[in-house]
Amino acid sequence: MRVLAAVSGGVDSAVAAARAVDAGHDVTAVHLALSLNPKSFRSGARGCCTLEDARDARRAADVLGIPFYVWDLAERFAADVVEDFVAEYAAGRTPNPCLRCNERIKFAAVLDRARALGFDAVCTGHYARLVDGEVDTGTGRELHRAVDPGKDQSYVLGVLTADQLAGAMFPLGDTTKAQVRDEAAARGLAVAEKPDSHDICFIADGDTAGFLRTAIGDAPGDIVDTDGVVVGAHEGAFAFTVGQRRGLRIDRPAADGRPRYVLDISPVSRTVTVGAQSELAVHSVLGIRPRWCGPAPVGAFSCGAQLRAHGEELPAVAELVVAGEGEGDDGGELVVALAAPAYGIAPGQAVVLYDGTRVVGSATISGCR
Repeated sequence: MRVLAAVSGGVDSAVAAARAVDAGHDVTAVHLALSLNPKSFRSGARGCCTLEDARDARRAADVLGIPFYVWDLAERFAADVVEDFVAEYAAGRTPNPCLRCNERIKFAAVLDRARALGFDAVCTGHYARLVDGEVDTGTGRELHRAVDPGKDQSYVLGVLTADQLAGAMFPLGDTTKAQVRDEAAARGLAVAEKPDSHDICFIADGDTAGFLRTAIGDAPGDIVDTDGVVVGAHEGAFAFTVGQRRGLRIDRPAADGRPRYVLDISPVSRTVTVGAQSELAVHSVLGIRPRWCGPAPVGAFSCGAQLRAHGEELPAVAELVVAGEGEGDDGGELVVALAAPAYGIAPGQAVVLYDGTRVVGSATISGCR
């Protein structure tokens, strides 16, 4: 196969590209330039898409003896990921930009361009497994959790459709991170000990509130309790997320002396509501824009539900109450009833559904009950 390997400049994508070469594929490396104003160097494990990362990606391609190109997708990334991130926070929601990047950049813009150029698949360093499903199940190619639970990234890939999975390649799904680093060192790849990138890649200093303040501007308002009593003030509701406990700067302590948590964010009234931890309990979530990694399920079905990137999987029953049109379609509404309550679930996050290790699909959380 002709394979386009997306190399970020990190160890995972470099080893993934090397394995594609070892498998006998005709591999070309491409580095995605996603920053409109790239920095020269990374700040430790923060940020990505720096000029240093591009150089590291080129060196890895040289070691592997494969062609190397840079694709400038900065404007597309700014519009589809960064602007979406800002808009979601401005609306009082908490988005996952990694999930959006996979959906709209790596497996939409990049995969579409790769196919137009005659490539059969896009190879990345994600930790997830692709398995050919049984013919009689109709699932086609299946997305499964990685064998390393600590590195599993199937949650942020849960937005991929069956067609996108057919054009994806994840060579690291059966490997642990330690094994990947050892393999990189054995191959002579200079990125073998390079720190992983953490947090939000386009906020290199980690100051999400500061980034949003610059993008949105100050919007002061009140912090109130569930009775509507003002207990504090804030400079912008975008600096809060449901379930947050620290940094609330509440002037009046709770009557019972216990900590208070963010329960709700209303950007229209600029109000942040706080209350007891017990009031964060969520028994079901409503999901919009469901996307299926295969045929959409019919009727209610038992599954596992993961509600945040590093959260635990909870037993649940899901049902598509309003159907969309076509495989992987964004239309429709999904109700997911949880067998046990979850806490601190914010609208804008994703609910990803599993059947064992197989990813069934995902939806964006629009409400909780």
